[in-house]
Amino acid sequence: MSLKILKAGILDTAQDGGRFGYQHFGINPGGAMDVFALQIANLLVGNKMNEPVLEFFFPAPEIIFEKNTLLTITGANFSPTINGDGIKMCRPVMVKKNTVIQFPQLKSGKCCYLSVRGGFKLSSWLNSNSTNTKAAAGGFEGRKLMKGDLIEFNLDFEHEKICKADIYKLPWRAAPFEDESGEDEIFVLPGNEWDHLTEESKNDFINKEFNLDLSSDRMGYKLKGENLETTNKEELVSSAVNFGTIQLLPNGETIVLMADSQTTGGYPRLAHIISAHLPKFSQKQPGQKVKFTIVKHELAEDLTMRIQLHLELLKNASNFRLQNLLL
Repeated sequence: MSLKILKAGILDTAQDGGRFGYQHFGINPGGAMDVFALQIANLLVGNKMNEPVLEFFFPAPEIIFEKNTLLTITGANFSPTINGDGIKMCRPVMVKKNTVIQFPQLKSGKCCYLSVRGGFKLSSWLNSNSTNTKAAAGGFEGRKLMKGDLIEFNLDFEHEKICKADIYKLPWRAAPFEDESGEDEIFVLPGNEWDHLTEESKNDFINKEFNLDLSSDRMGYKLKGENLETTNKEELVSSAVNFGTIQLLPNGETIVLMADSQTTGGYPRLAHIISAHLPKFSQKQPGQKVKFTIVKHELAEDLTMRIQLHLELLKNASNFRLQNLLL
């Protein structure tokens, strides 16, 4: 085997870029909460962009590597250590077999990702390795990881650097992606039922802050703030929703649907978080503030293109450095 769970975290699963093409059957795409962090983790070790990785929440697991590997940690910062030696986020690290990785302290973010060169041997369901716990399919036996679980690597990894030390930290990191938004600002597009809101509620949604509720999870992030009202109380026909849809609940509160949400819903769809800001929103912790800003489609498309360019540059740079290192 290659990796063993010594101590399970609160929710550790295998995730990839998602399971698409089955929403009309009621099967949600699932996948990583922070797809951008997943892609960075893979590119830094020379994998395909959407190769499955391990996703953790805090408290996170304790893991022993039973084989040598090249790994990277991205996303939320849980203060990762390998054999007690702290490692930086978004930096490739070679580790020798029998080393242990721990995540002792939450510093920032919510979802953390671990990639290894070559990826993991996992089960596929409907063309994806993402774990769907409701269907008990995909990932590792269709469930979250538990103490004693063993996961194999797809590739064996050897290098002279890890014959001499337990870990070898490669001398490069991924640069962060930045845009023009503020730390708490999330860009959204108006939803189908945006105009159902009263003018006062529209102003509240745009101008006031919301806080993430403690009940937030992979299905949805519930928001606390000004209760919103519609101009009528008509019941809606259940319609398509997806990751990032902001719905208005009957009590006036709002909820943002996340990676494991349902595929249809009957609540008003006020807005949709743009795809470029879903990773940023996914990393919000309960109690943190968010402020929504309505933007034009042109800006949403521009940010998506800028992220793709950022990833392409990272891919080329990582492959060049790894090829030189591993020759």
